[in-house]
Amino acid sequence: MYTPDHFSIKRREALHTIIQTNPLGALVTMTPGGLDANHIPFELDPDRDVLTAHVARANPVWQQCKDGAQVLVIFRGSASYISPNWYPSKHETHRQVPTWNYEVVHAHGVLKVQDEERFVRGVVARLTRIHEASEPKPWKMSDSAPEYIDGMLKAIVGIEVAITRLEGKSKLSQNREDRDRLNAANVLASQGKDELAEAMRSAK
Repeated sequence: MYTPDHFSIKRREALHTIIQTNPLGALVTMTPGGLDANHIPFELDPDRDVLTAHVARANPVWQQCKDGAQVLVIFRGSASYISPNWYPSKHETHRQVPTWNYEVVHAHGVLKVQDEERFVRGVVARLTRIHEASEPKPWKMSDSAPEYIDGMLKAIVGIEVAITRLEGKSKLSQNREDRDRLNAANVLASQGKDELAEAMRSAK
C-alpha cells in the first residue's frame, strides 16, 4: 500500500482500534483461480496478534488455502469524498482539487484452518457477545435450541490469521492548511459523518 510518511499510522494501538471498530475485513487470498476476496467479521486478539473468524463450510476458501498460506485482511474505517470547495484557501488561490479521505489497515498474516467444534463455538460465542453488547436484551447462543445451534456450527469452519505485519494509512488532509482541514471536517460533521470529522480534527 502506498503510504506517504505523513499518512502512516505508526501506533499499534491506533491500528488495533481501526480493526476493532470496523471488524468486517476483506480476506484476500490466492486461489487456483487467481486472487479472491471474502468479506468476514473478525475478532482481534491484540495480545497474540491473531485474527479469528469463521466461514461457511460451503465457501471453498478454507479448502483452497492450505495451512501456512500467506493472506491479507483489509479493514476499512471511515471514508468520504472531500470537495475542494470545503477548503477556505481554494476560494483565494483556486489551486485545490477533489480528494478522498479515509482510514485503512492492512493485516498481513498466515492462515490456519480450525475445523474443530470447540474452536468454532468459541469464535461464535465471542463475536456474539461483542456485537450484541449494545442491545437492550443481548441475544445469546442459549436462546436457541441446542440442536439448532449444533447444526449451525456444523455448517461453518473456523479460521485464524497469525498477523506478521500491520500497516495503516490515515489520509485526513494532514497535508493541507489547518483551516482547510478543520473546515472540511466541519462540513463532514454537518453531513452526519462524525467519525471521520473527529478523526480529521485530531489529525496532526
